[in-house]
Amino acid sequence: MANAIIEEAGVRIADTRRRGRAAGVNPTGRFEPLTRHVFDDGWETLEDLPPFKTEVQVEKPRTIITKNSSPDISFDRSINPYRGCEHGCVYCFARPTHSYMGLSAGLDFEARLFAKPDAARLLEKELSKPGYQPRTIAIGTNTDPYQPVERKWRIMREVLEVLEAHRHPVGIVTKSALVTRDIDILARMAEQGLAKVALSVTTLDRKLARTMEPRAATPPLRLETIRKLSDAGIPTSVMIGPVIPGMTDSEIERILESAHAAGAREAGYIILRLPLEVSPIFKDWLLRHYPDRYRHVMSLIRSMRGGKDYDAEWGKRMKGTGPYAWQIGRRFEIAARRIGLNREKLSLRTDLFTAPAGAGEQLVLL
Repeated sequence: MANAIIEEAGVRIADTRRRGRAAGVNPTGRFEPLTRHVFDDGWETLEDLPPFKTEVQVEKPRTIITKNSSPDISFDRSINPYRGCEHGCVYCFARPTHSYMGLSAGLDFEARLFAKPDAARLLEKELSKPGYQPRTIAIGTNTDPYQPVERKWRIMREVLEVLEAHRHPVGIVTKSALVTRDIDILARMAEQGLAKVALSVTTLDRKLARTMEPRAATPPLRLETIRKLSDAGIPTSVMIGPVIPGMTDSEIERILESAHAAGAREAGYIILRLPLEVSPIFKDWLLRHYPDRYRHVMSLIRSMRGGKDYDAEWGKRMKGTGPYAWQIGRRFEIAARRIGLNREKLSLRTDLFTAPAGAGEQLVLL
């Protein structure tokens, strides 16, 4: 079984080359005409290969607001300041998007990143288009806007400055304590009903988090971040994303209780998703770190996905189906109700929006 998983995902990379990374493999992207495998040719050349260091390239998109019409998602537009994510969460459903860049969903996704420094300028341009109708922009739904490279690039802060200037609503999801850097902007927006933040908490087990989400904030730091945001008057929620059956599902109640005590007033959850390349990468990780749980975890996952590793059908992909998925849903609902979460769902305001002057727009003469 282990050899089959390794073959499916690609040859495992030596620990010395991927220190601080979650993925153990770097399989060739699915759109590439050739596959490449690292192997020892007998000359001990593998020892000469450098470790995977974070590299950032500049991406220059023509637009920055991504639209979607998925019926099982609560937002219709989002912004991704970065492509790829240094947090390196092994289960990240966004990993397959790196294949569109000719790169791997494995270690490349964690180490070869793309930044969009023109994001704020493009956002202002798109907000100024005639007929633009404001609705909440979701940020952090694909890759984390507050991943470590944001300390240097500060793209997310520039985006927030544009949104604040034009009083446009924003909802943020992150695993990073770096979001507290922007409390000044978020607090002012929150006073007007224009901002809310969700912290993703997958587990309270520091050891598990370190192997599964190696460069994300520790669980205690995420709870402290909820507290700081809440104390600043920013509506804060907790997202248990994802719930991993047989590994983290036993923590649902404790996560909700801890987040509520820190100041969260809303909560949500998503069942583990393993689309395309994510499945073999996750299974390889599971075999490396928790081989004794492999069969049990994968059996539970498949029981919620119609016997497959993943089912992408709308309405099923987020919550799963079957008795085990039903049990997780009921436990979440009962715990949230008992604790006092989700008593009210906050809707952000759109009536305050003021469109920026369009590029090249002639000023009105008085």
